[in-house]
Amino acid sequence: MIEDLPFRLSAFGERFASGSGILDLMDDLGNALAEGGDKLMLGGGNPSHIPRVQSRLRVHMQRLLETPGAFERLVGDYAPPNGTPAFREALAGLLRREFGWEVGPEQVAVTNGSQAAFFCLFNLFAGTGSDGVKRRVLFPMAPEYIGYADLGLEPGLFTARRPRIEELPGRLFKYHPDFDSLEVDDSIGALCVSRPTNPTGNVLSDREMERLAAVSRTAGVPLIVDNAYGAPFPDIIYREAHPLYEDNLILCLSLSKLGLPGARTGLVVAAEPVIRLLGAMNAVVNLASGNLGCMLGQSLIESGEILSLSREVIRPWYRERMERALALCHRQLEGIEYRVHRPEGAMFLWLWFPGLPIDSEQLYQRLKARDVLVVAGHHFFPGLEGEWRHRQECLRITYTQPEEVVAKGLAIIADEARKAYANH
Repeated sequence: MIEDLPFRLSAFGERFASGSGILDLMDDLGNALAEGGDKLMLGGGNPSHIPRVQSRLRVHMQRLLETPGAFERLVGDYAPPNGTPAFREALAGLLRREFGWEVGPEQVAVTNGSQAAFFCLFNLFAGTGSDGVKRRVLFPMAPEYIGYADLGLEPGLFTARRPRIEELPGRLFKYHPDFDSLEVDDSIGALCVSRPTNPTGNVLSDREMERLAAVSRTAGVPLIVDNAYGAPFPDIIYREAHPLYEDNLILCLSLSKLGLPGARTGLVVAAEPVIRLLGAMNAVVNLASGNLGCMLGQSLIESGEILSLSREVIRPWYRERMERALALCHRQLEGIEYRVHRPEGAMFLWLWFPGLPIDSEQLYQRLKARDVLVVAGHHFFPGLEGEWRHRQECLRITYTQPEEVVAKGLAIIADEARKAYANH
């Protein structure tokens, strides 16, 4: 890529020219959607087009267009850097009612998608400080979200810890934080976890979250929680789990998995000084956040539908598809050495092939050649140092596609895995 440019690049520019896992993922997703054809889309994180959800979003959009002055504000006005005050008050009110949190609109910020929020947050708390110390973001339990890996303005901004692996009946397993290895010294600027976790579908227990919050509080650093799939919306959680919020936590939500990924609306709930900083960054980088997500989101919150759609439509939709996909997985992969992370939330299955003779990138390329798009597991370990063969033995697939697509894709995955084992 660099060779094609007639200009010199900065070190920052060269990082983007060298490629990234999230670029591969979005490139595969975008090209496959544009080209159509027979590709089996088991890789991307695009939410399902749920008919009942889309129908209700259409109703709210129509109401918005029919409200005097609303269309003009939607397309013709800048919002304040932290988002429209009415939406921020609506979200704060929802959190107060649902969870009893003492949260006001001054503790809510709107960003142009969660990716933009994490770019701001990671670089606010990690990197070289005025004291000359370079601090990093610590992921207490890898694997973690692929999109985090390239968000640092400085190289080497992340560090991670291996999980404990609990073997479960029925060819399942589960990751847990290894608290014995979780030392947080002055080289750490923030902790970050996702709950539910992308890529594994893991849901940290309430006790694990309380322990992580205590670690961050003792160290005097924030705990950033990526809640894109969690409660109160879209609430794609299949086990009992209660959201946690306190002053040292920064909670990140999103409207994307509710069914609005095109609106690019990320939401941050944090202490007021953090929100002011995010507003300052947003003003410099974006001038303002988009209006569509705020105006639709406010309508959904005030009507109460954001909760009923999440609990009565979205969660059951994904749970049914998860159960079918897991059953297909066991059927198609029979006779292969495999494990599946216990799916507790989100919209993915995380496949582990212990002792896989080829690495996950080779398996990804072989599947891509057969029109099956997955995501190679090694991309999901940002900041993890040292050799660990496990990260080369995993794949992430999504079960948002129709059952026949998932079944056909899993059959090809099984075929390629069998060939890999047989040839070695």
